[in-house]
Amino acid sequence: MNFTRAAHRLNASQPALSKLVTALEEQYGLHLFNREKGRLIELTDAGQIFVEEARAALSHAERAIQLARAAQEGYERTLMVGHSPHCDHSWISTIVGIRLPLYPRLRIRLMGQFPAELVRSVVTAELNLALVTAPSVNGDVTAVPFAQTPLYAALPEDHPAADSDGLELKDLAEDEWILFPKRLHPIFYDTIMEVARRDGITPRCTHAAVTAEHAVQLVAEQVGVGIISKPHPLAFRTKGVVLKPFSEKSLWFQTCVIMRKDDDSRLTNQFVRSFLRKYKLPPQIGSQLELSLSAA
Repeated sequence: MNFTRAAHRLNASQPALSKLVTALEEQYGLHLFNREKGRLIELTDAGQIFVEEARAALSHAERAIQLARAAQEGYERTLMVGHSPHCDHSWISTIVGIRLPLYPRLRIRLMGQFPAELVRSVVTAELNLALVTAPSVNGDVTAVPFAQTPLYAALPEDHPAADSDGLELKDLAEDEWILFPKRLHPIFYDTIMEVARRDGITPRCTHAAVTAEHAVQLVAEQVGVGIISKPHPLAFRTKGVVLKPFSEKSLWFQTCVIMRKDDDSRLTNQFVRSFLRKYKLPPQIGSQLELSLSAA
């Protein structure tokens, strides 16, 4: 939602990018953004749909190239594995380190997406499986928890709660909050707001950050306090910012490996089982491990 940052990521000028988006809207008769004094405020409903479908189109194009390249180079199978931006790096290391005797020339392709996109990509078979914290409920997906993940508070180092041993949401009641937008992390957002209502907290003001790293930078700029997932380890060394996990269990979430419920591929099932063997699963979820295993 910022033309300057987007232009920087694209190695383009801000005026050129703004002109390109305006031309796109005019060419197809679309109103993609709500603007106020030339500043982007939010995506319209049409804009949100356009973004989702455009990402899917790019994903299909990239998948076609990757699978064709794998076939050309003689790889037997390719497994598409999704993960969210705040995925623990140890989980990714486990994924790329898995070796299956029946598939000695297996190639792993990783794709980073936001949680809602990951669930949809698994359902549409763009991904074989994905690692998702607090995935949305979907009847077409099997979700097996393998880790408990707390939300973190990113605080200025002089914040009264920076030295707290047991951080709770009420410790941030007088601050402005930096949150993930609901459209990107609906379960995180709704849970935070529900805990706030339960504790009688009315947030003074909320700001949106797309990634945990973005939120940490906003905290460093004294915009407010961040309520985020675990950021990249480098963010833990941001000057002037302290990162602390919440102690209250209502702000802890299950991280799951998800796959399509009707995916009877032997490769996908064996890979998921191999991944889950690396982690000690909570005993109450044993029944969810009944993954299908056909001869496919």
